[in-house]
Parts: sequence; C-alpha cells; structure tokens
Amino acid sequence: MVSLLLKTIFMSKKNLSLLEILIDDISFINWAKNQNQNDVAFWNNWIEKHPDKIETVFNAKAIVLGIQFEKTLISESKIERELSHILAQIEPEKNSPKRKKPTSKAVKYVAITAVLILLVTFGYSFLPTNTTITHKTVFGEIIDLKLPDGTSVVLNGNSEISYDKTSPRNINLSGEAYFKVKSIPSTKAKFWVNTKDLKVEVFGTQFHVSTRDNKTGVLLDEGSIELLLDNGTTQKMIPGELVSYSKEDKAITHDKVTQELSYSLWREGTYIFNNTTVYEVMKNIEQAYGMETEFIDEELKDQKLTGGIPNQNLKICLSAIEKSTGTRIVIKGKRLLIFKN
Repeated sequence: MVSLLLKTIFMSKKNLSLLEILIDDISFINWAKNQNQNDVAFWNNWIEKHPDKIETVFNAKAIVLGIQFEKTLISESKIERELSHILAQIEPEKNSPKRKKPTSKAVKYVAITAVLILLVTFGYSFLPTNTTITHKTVFGEIIDLKLPDGTSVVLNGNSEISYDKTSPRNINLSGEAYFKVKSIPSTKAKFWVNTKDLKVEVFGTQFHVSTRDNKTGVLLDEGSIELLLDNGTTQKMIPGELVSYSKEDKAITHDKVTQELSYSLWREGTYIFNNTTVYEVMKNIEQAYGMETEFIDEELKDQKLTGGIPNQNLKICLSAIEKSTGTRIVIKGKRLLIFKN
C-alpha cells in the first residue's frame, strides 16, 4: 500500500515537497530524534519500502536535528510586586500630620474604592476562588499545553482536561489527548490521568488516551504505566501495547500493536490508522469536528485504511481520506456525504 504521507503532498495548494512535509511531521521528528519506539519502527519500515526516498529522508533528518527551540520563562513574581505597589498606595502614612477623623461614610467609600482597584488589577485573585484549572477545545481545535510540572499535553478537538492548582499531576480527561509526562527523579512523583473508566498511573513517559465511544483506550509509546480499572483490577503496560476498557460493558482488550492489528489513534495532530474500516475512520472525524457522516454507498463502510492522516484542517483531512480510499466526500452543512468516486 502506498503511504498516505506521499499522498498528502498533493493535498496542499502550495504543493509542498516531501522534504517540507517530513520536517513538519511530528512522527517523523520523533524518528529522527529516536524519541518514540513506535514511530521509529514505523519509519524504519517505511524507508525499507521506499528506498528511492532515502536521500530526501536523511536530508530531512539532518534539518530536524539542527533545529533548536528557545524556552520562554514567565515571571511568577509580577503579581506580587504589583500587589505590594497597590497596597503601598492605599496604606496611610505613619508620620502624616493629624487630620480630622473621617466620617464612617467616608471610610466606607475609601474601602470600597480600594477593593475595586484590587478587583480590577488582579482579577479577584485575592478572593477565595475555585482552584480547578480547565482547558477545553471546541470542535476542530487542537491546543498544545505545558503543565506546571513541565508535562506536555496536546489536546484534540472536542476534548477537556482539568486539575486542581494544588495537584497539577492529577489530571481528569474527557475526549482525546497525547501526553509527554515530565519525570521527577528526585521525588519520584507520580502522574495520573483519570477517565470515567480507569486511572493511568505513571512516573514519566509518552502515551495516548482517548475516551471516545463510551470506553477508554490507552496506547503506550515510551516508558511503563499501570492502569487502575474501574472494576478494581490493574493492567501493566509496556511500550507498543494498546489497552481498551469500558466500565459499562466490562469489556477489556490488551494487545501488542502489530501490522495485523486493527487500531486507530491520535498523536499530536495526526490520526494513525491501521487496518481500520472507513466507518471507524469517519467516527473519529465526527467526534473531533462535530460532524455527522452519511454513506451514500454503504459498501464503502467496510473498506480498510492504513496510514497517517493530518487532522489540523478538515478539508485536508477529508482530501487525504478521499485519495487513499478512492471515495468522494461532500460537505453539506454539518453532514459529510460519502460516495464512490
């Protein structure tokens, strides 16, 4: 089967070269930096099947390894300095000459004014507030987050994570996300991802979690994790394994990812499908973009698809599916109509 990566070249109006696509592909970057065992295996296999692309591949690798990123640090003391400044302005001077004692009404107005200044300046930060932090995406939106502990989270469309300020390594997830957990060797601090079906317990690793279709699926890329299922049992995972569990029907699967296994996952802006039916592919699109799918030609549902599909843009995503399956997808409002091409 021809790789979908090559087909994406013809999707863009800019006619990007293979080199340009490779250096912007997260999975390829992981291969170049030897950072993800699943990506390394995928690209080694792809290179073996496309020996004519070796020169371009290694040129792209050289470019990726030469890129440096600067981290921007934000000062956490700014609010404290500004608060001290405001308080100094409203504090009475100790050595000021005696003045006529203000009336209770005047004191009341001064107090109200001071409170209003602080409210406007600090956004009510000094009042008792909800300590829960929430990040939520709308349909078709992808955001890349950096948690207080340094953990990276890429949140897919129609998804949400939340955590308490006092416990930023204990995350609640609804939807779909990819985690690169920052390890803390000095304290061996654990990191948790909670869904309605299970709890993922880790120290530092990379993994994908999805709560779509009334179940939770976890794919481990690096490190090791343990799942605490809602039924009270545990499942230990090693890299390259996929676990799916639903507390509603108590169904659980625990598989090693192979070329024969049928699965779908999302990794930092790209869907990865393997022996996946077009019906299942379109379910992923529906959930991320808030669309409804209608197969005008029903037999297309069972057609299989293998490869990577970029999902940062709906039109490019649908174009990739069309080219890889020989179908035609028409957008009608919030509906996707699928025909034989």
